[in-house]
Amino acid sequence: MCGICGYIGRKNITLEQLKEMNDTMYHRGPDDSGEEIYEMGGGWLAGFAQRRLSILDLSALGHQPMHSPDRRVSIVYNGEIYNFRELREELADYSFRSDCDTEVIIAAYLKWGIQCVERFNGMFAIALYDRQTEEIFLVRDRIGKKPLYYWYENNELAFASELKPIMKCPGFTGEIESRVLSRYLFHQYINAPESIWKRVFKVEPGAILRFVHGEISTWKYWDIKEIYRQAQSDRIEDFQDAKAELKRLLKKSVRMRMIADVPLGSFLSGGYDSSLITAIAQECSDSPVKTFSIGFHEEKYNEAKYARVVAEHLGTKHTELYIDEQDMFDLVESIPQYYDEPFADSSQIATMMVSKLARDQVTVALSGDGGDEFFCGYNVYDNVAKAQRLDRLGGMVHGLCSLPGLRQLRMEDRLPFKVRVIAGNREKESKTQFGAGNYPIKARAMVKKMREGETALPIHYLIESGYGIADWQIRRMLLDMDTYLPGDILCKVDRASMKYSLESRCPILDKEVMECSFRIPHKYKYADGNKKYILKEIAYDYIPKELLERPKVGFGVPLDKWLRGPLREQVLDYSSYDFLKKQNIFDARYVSDMIGSYLEKGDAGPATGANYSKLTWSFFVFQQWYHKYRA
Repeated sequence: MCGICGYIGRKNITLEQLKEMNDTMYHRGPDDSGEEIYEMGGGWLAGFAQRRLSILDLSALGHQPMHSPDRRVSIVYNGEIYNFRELREELADYSFRSDCDTEVIIAAYLKWGIQCVERFNGMFAIALYDRQTEEIFLVRDRIGKKPLYYWYENNELAFASELKPIMKCPGFTGEIESRVLSRYLFHQYINAPESIWKRVFKVEPGAILRFVHGEISTWKYWDIKEIYRQAQSDRIEDFQDAKAELKRLLKKSVRMRMIADVPLGSFLSGGYDSSLITAIAQECSDSPVKTFSIGFHEEKYNEAKYARVVAEHLGTKHTELYIDEQDMFDLVESIPQYYDEPFADSSQIATMMVSKLARDQVTVALSGDGGDEFFCGYNVYDNVAKAQRLDRLGGMVHGLCSLPGLRQLRMEDRLPFKVRVIAGNREKESKTQFGAGNYPIKARAMVKKMREGETALPIHYLIESGYGIADWQIRRMLLDMDTYLPGDILCKVDRASMKYSLESRCPILDKEVMECSFRIPHKYKYADGNKKYILKEIAYDYIPKELLERPKVGFGVPLDKWLRGPLREQVLDYSSYDFLKKQNIFDARYVSDMIGSYLEKGDAGPATGANYSKLTWSFFVFQQWYHKYRA
């Protein structure tokens, strides 16, 4: 686990400037650093740099940038190739000097070309320079576990694991990409390929970028919708066969992720996903696995008691830390430093805290991320199934209300809320994105007003027909794998863990596990309303059902209390008419009135009647980021 950055262009970038870029990511790799500049043909220069968190082969032989023996290939790389030892056996004709996976990437490239990435099972962001062809390749892992940004302007390229190095790159001026703001305010994250800066993009999950003499091209080597379609021709129809195969692959995945030359542990919330991963890790270990959980004094948010019972049953060496509101609040100020573009999923705070707790004892932690998206675990999937059953009726109601006489009377607006949601859900490209509760409809209208008059990306992801799936539940799961999982969940965990130089590994997001999940019939994931059915059945092989079966507990930050309490003056400053007018990003009058009404009354205006702390928090986090990087 590391941080990488670099520059390819005609500017005379110095080693000192490259080092300054690299050192903005010290937290991602405190163990070692390397910076090198290479002369290319035609007056081009390439600068590669890396900050290293040593996990495999802790010796100096793992130093990056790393080169092939003939120096044809140079590489900087962030991540882990879990099957590197198997690949190494296939590459026996290469003279290895180290025992690290970085050198396996070089050997694989020399033998198979850039298509070698299709053989890698792991999480990775790779920058590779081939002197023979004068090609630069940027590669991101299949599901987007590892981040990789690039700035492309005037036929020159800079890349990095985070935005901070790019902001330090000579010539970068930084112009905010206002088109993404409405979508950010609503979803609380910015999904690939966009970023907060114009001309700065994220390499998409499962994608390769090729740069040659100022020209770039990109393509996907692993695309969720294509992999899903291929898997449907090889479905595992028998439940017991599906369970046995999934269990086998999960065990294999966990064993691979326990390979490390540093201490390793596991996050344990007491829920199904983290409990299952921890149980398998304990089965594979000769000694008690170190487990970590955060507890809250507020009972309705506290999962620590469940995690403790699971840990006792499994026999792990468990550590828990109870935190209070002040502990969480103290981390608010650090959000823009480590999430260096606006990111407002408030569960980032708990993730930072459990990462800090784990880092006191281990350098690597296993997590259960991916279980909800690949095995149908979120409550929204229940709502999506109900909406599909009612869609035809909703279309009829919408048609009737669109008749000239009824349209003039605005009859659809008078319908009960749930009926109105189903009737108004007519956009075929976003059928599964209607949301739940009163918040989404009103919030969509509000974020549009906040950015009145600006050209913006649609708030929803208008891509659903591309999946070619009739079942809305499956379609929404695939959409979440393409958007919410990499854009929110994996971003949250990467930045939170790397804040404390901790590597997080996700066995459920193993290549073989993900592809196996696509072969499992949906009825084994969502069985008569029982979400994650097959994953739960595997968990019960390790842990008694009564220890796991309970309502899902969500993490809650007291946003309303903070925004209207200790953060109130800051929010007022950020939303004052004069400040917003000068900032020239938001509709100054509307936003100032909206935030003022929320702070005074707990809602966002006299007509809403709902608490808009989530939307206000998104606005606050953006302004916090703006204050650090633009003010």
